[in-house]
Amino acid sequence: MATKRRYRKKNSILATALTYAVLIAGALITVLPLVFSITTSMRTERDLVQRGALSLPHELTFDNYVRLFTEHDFIVPLAVTLQVVLVMVVGQFFSSILAAYAFARLEFPGRQILFWAYISTMMIPAIVTMIPLFTMMSQWGMRNTFAGIVAPFMLGSPYAIFLLRQNFMALPQEILDAAELDGAGFWRQLWSIVLPMNRPILVTLLLITVVSQWNNFLWPSIVSPRKEWNVLTVATAGLQTQYAANWTLVMAATTLSILPLLILFIAFNKQIVRSIGISSLK
Repeated sequence: MATKRRYRKKNSILATALTYAVLIAGALITVLPLVFSITTSMRTERDLVQRGALSLPHELTFDNYVRLFTEHDFIVPLAVTLQVVLVMVVGQFFSSILAAYAFARLEFPGRQILFWAYISTMMIPAIVTMIPLFTMMSQWGMRNTFAGIVAPFMLGSPYAIFLLRQNFMALPQEILDAAELDGAGFWRQLWSIVLPMNRPILVTLLLITVVSQWNNFLWPSIVSPRKEWNVLTVATAGLQTQYAANWTLVMAATTLSILPLLILFIAFNKQIVRSIGISSLK
């Protein structure tokens, strides 16, 4: 009996050690490219060539970041990207919340058919709709404009509506009935009860929307290739094409694109974990 216990304890220790080893390896694979990007962006070209890409930098410098804003005017792509993200977040949140609440709580003819028909568009690859969208934007005179970047995607998304609808449906109807008896109308119920009770999901959806729009490359590069409407991803790609050998400058632009997302994730990581727990419980 004692031998079996020792054997089980030994297996438990080995399983725990193996689990931690796999997790550490996965963390290193995830973090090392980011560390490499940051360290390379703070090196000189001569140091990178002489010491090699995987070596530690001899001297740290911020010259590459200064060059991005002085020689290559990266303030313009940064400003355009911030505007795109802001408009998309506001537009998608407003439209998705109203649509999801209507699908979850309001009764009207054809509700289920309309909902599943809209959700089925998630099965269509985005690349399939690029040519029709480009043709529409060209005919409407919206090529090489800010409106052309945001117009096709700012009025809700199937994923956001599906996610919010499922959470709105899980809200007990008794709470809304009590609020209605107290005189709360549609907007008061939505703003004061439904949205606060689903704050973790809203924060997670906010982060997903920000990340997807911040990293969006294909559509902005197609509809607005002019330099004055370049977003960060398009500007970084153009920098890499024009200066293929200057990896320190390219890594500085890449790090500049990544850091805001990391800061946003660190600031809201508790809400993300909480939303995952709520979703798994439901």
